[in-house]
Amino acid sequence: MAQQLIQLDQEKLSCSICLDLLKDPVTIPCGHNYCRQIFTPKPHLVKNRMLADLVEDVKKAGLPAASHDHAYAGPGDVACDFCSVRKRKASKSCLVCMASYCEQHLQPHYNVAPIKKHKLIKATSKLQENICPRHDEVMKIFCRTDQQCICYLCLMDEHKDHVTVSAAAERAARQKGLGRNRQKFLQRVQDREKDVKMLHERVEAINLSADKALMQTEKMFKDLISLIQKKSSEVKQKIRSKQTFEQNRVKELQEKIEQEIRDLRRRNTELQQLSLTEDHLHFLKNYSSLSHLSASTNVPTYNNLTLQYFEDVTASVSRTRNKVKTLVTPYAQVSVYIKETKAAFIW
Repeated sequence: MAQQLIQLDQEKLSCSICLDLLKDPVTIPCGHNYCRQIFTPKPHLVKNRMLADLVEDVKKAGLPAASHDHAYAGPGDVACDFCSVRKRKASKSCLVCMASYCEQHLQPHYNVAPIKKHKLIKATSKLQENICPRHDEVMKIFCRTDQQCICYLCLMDEHKDHVTVSAAAERAARQKGLGRNRQKFLQRVQDREKDVKMLHERVEAINLSADKALMQTEKMFKDLISLIQKKSSEVKQKIRSKQTFEQNRVKELQEKIEQEIRDLRRRNTELQQLSLTEDHLHFLKNYSSLSHLSASTNVPTYNNLTLQYFEDVTASVSRTRNKVKTLVTPYAQVSVYIKETKAAFIW
């Protein structure tokens, strides 16, 4: 009786409203069957005893009452290959039958002796991959020569002289090595994780060292800039001091010469007046003193020492600048190298 009930289409015993297996089924005047519910206005309901008895038999047979959320296949679900009207969600796939079954249509695989030994797996939509595209037969044989799955017709044809075993035997053989391979993968993962950790630590060390170097070099350059500014101020002061000293010396010499010019002009005027006198004694008495020309103030035509001083200062500063540029250039290259290295190790 149970096997006969299994063949019943559970959809015919489901409520058209809640889609669950009928509970306390009743028939409304139009002939449709529903679970007992409250209707407005309330129709005259008559208990459907035949359906109620069938539902009880289905429950005794162990068929699960599928919920509305999980009974029927939706997008992305594997549908039952044996549901005729509305496809239910498949729960298992049979590798022998090459079909997928909902819980209702799966019952024979649990209860019928000839198919109890069939290999059931979680419902999958990839069963077609197990079918030989050439012969449309299940591929149950593995060709070790060509390293591929084949069907028994392939074995009789192009693979007849090849080394072949059952797919199950090949799986069992490879299953033994699977654990070792997984261990190798896990070991490789652990090794690479250690490498990643080491690289992260290296990045941290690089960052700390670079930050320290940047802080120290920045302080050093500030000190160097301060020193250069100080020396620049000292050089400017010396140049201005030398400039003022030489200006005063030239000015003093200029004043002496200008005074000498005034004296010469005055004496020239006196000589002119003396030349006009008619008093011979007065002329002879004053001629000697007025005609005597005193030594002129020595004026250098070109102050080479002063100009050489300024040129020497300029040359000295130029040499200092070149030395600083020579010293600073490697540090600039180091700064670029540090930045590039930090960027290369950022993950």
